[in-house]
Amino acid sequence: MLKILVVDDDPHIRDIVRFALAKEGFTVVEAEDGARALVLCAAEAPDLVVLDITMPELDGTEVCRRLRRDSRVPIVFLSSRDDEIDRVLGLELGGDDYVTKPFSPRELVARVKAVLRRLVPLEPAAAPAPHDIRCGRLRLDLEAFRAFWDDGEVVLTVTEFGLLRTLAEHPGRVFTRDALMDRAYALDHYVNDRTIDSHIRRVRAKLQAVGAAPIETVHGLGYKLSDRR
Repeated sequence: MLKILVVDDDPHIRDIVRFALAKEGFTVVEAEDGARALVLCAAEAPDLVVLDITMPELDGTEVCRRLRRDSRVPIVFLSSRDDEIDRVLGLELGGDDYVTKPFSPRELVARVKAVLRRLVPLEPAAAPAPHDIRCGRLRLDLEAFRAFWDDGEVVLTVTEFGLLRTLAEHPGRVFTRDALMDRAYALDHYVNDRTIDSHIRRVRAKLQAVGAAPIETVHGLGYKLSDRR
């Protein structure tokens, strides 16, 4: 049974989210503020965090920053604002998805499930699946969801790993944003181009930190992983 940490200073919102998630078979733990969320993340090791952005004292963006120092736990942001800048900021901090208030509990559950689906294979393979993908100096460990450039690890979120895996499975092939949405993002709702661009920008920054720049932009089309590196 998967465990979800719900973080929101509004007890009514926590009640709604807890009921919707519990109805789908999830175990739910709750935090009323950011400081408590950090404590519970360390103690409970949740499989996913539903994280409100606007909270007193320690807001959701700061909680996300601190979690991303040493954790890959998927994060779905909640916010009362439907502002594109706010949304992109959340994704660039390392969030995996974003839901605005007021929201449908069914939609939130669908997005939580979609993010969690990226952690497991969609179908069992007829033959043993490869444990690694190698593309030049890039190696992806498919079982541990870890990425390496030479001997240096590139710490990615689940969504970022899915995007890089999609590109690495077909080096040299150009993927449109729509194709990346379908193959890597795997959500049951519309995702705009800025969302994909935000995740790609973050993956590039992490690769550049270890001296790598394998992702190329094909203007007017999309992105590819260079097959020359």
